Amino acid sequence: MDYDTNRNTLRDTWARGATGIGGWLSLREPLIAEAASTLDLDYVCIDMQHGLSDISDVFALLQAMSPNRPTPIVRVPWNEPGIIGRSLDMGALGVIVPMVNSVEEARAAVAACRYAPVGRRSVGPVVPNQRYGAGYFAAANERVLCIPMIETEVAVSRIDDILSVPGIDAIYVGPSDLAVSMGLLPGLDQADERFAAAITTVLGACARHGIVAGIHGSAGVAAKRHVQGFRMITVATDLVSAIGGLRADATAARSAVLGNTNTPGSPAASSDPYRA
Repeated sequence: MDYDTNRNTLRDTWARGATGIGGWLSLREPLIAEAASTLDLDYVCIDMQHGLSDISDVFALLQAMSPNRPTPIVRVPWNEPGIIGRSLDMGALGVIVPMVNSVEEARAAVAACRYAPVGRRSVGPVVPNQRYGAGYFAAANERVLCIPMIETEVAVSRIDDILSVPGIDAIYVGPSDLAVSMGLLPGLDQADERFAAAITTVLGACARHGIVAGIHGSAGVAAKRHVQGFRMITVATDLVSAIGGLRADATAARSAVLGNTNTPGSPAASSDPYRA
């Protein structure tokens, strides 16, 4: 199949002024990655920080996914140039970089994502050349997404300085770590006024700097985040969705079984249409 080698679905979504919605892979199952890439999502992120995948799993997951839609992204374990470069060399079209709390850390994340002269990513895109075509290198600096995470009170207090670093395409709020940094319990949303104020501060800074605001979430909070102004919203995680589906089916089946007052083996209870 031929693919547009310059396409990045998530970047195209933002260019239209639309909001990108995404899925999250915590498991290391290529079949799930393949299935996720058939859904109406703008991106799918492989989580190497808190998920089960390591760098060898990432290659198999990326190979299972469509190259273009949804956009394949990797959350790397940390802000380290080797793992960022390896993730991109395996075919990811963007990286989410955890715990970026300063201008220096933001610059390091950007440099790891870009080829010289604007960065220090090493050249060797063997997999991307095969997957996206020989034009990959020429378009990579514009195509690959660099997405630092904002997930502490310190990062929020420095948000304007961080967003002044050239080369940041979006930021991604980690609501649980942000809450924990405030002494709150982890969660996708908080009633605490400090948390709400931090969200407002981040969104305001993104608007001032023309940078997309993203956030980890769920289908339940997606509408709220969209109204607030987030344009990159994770709405589903493979493990959570799988357990939720199993729980719902188990509950429905248990209810049906307990609600059946017929004696097992009686004609009314039998499901065999040929039983006399």
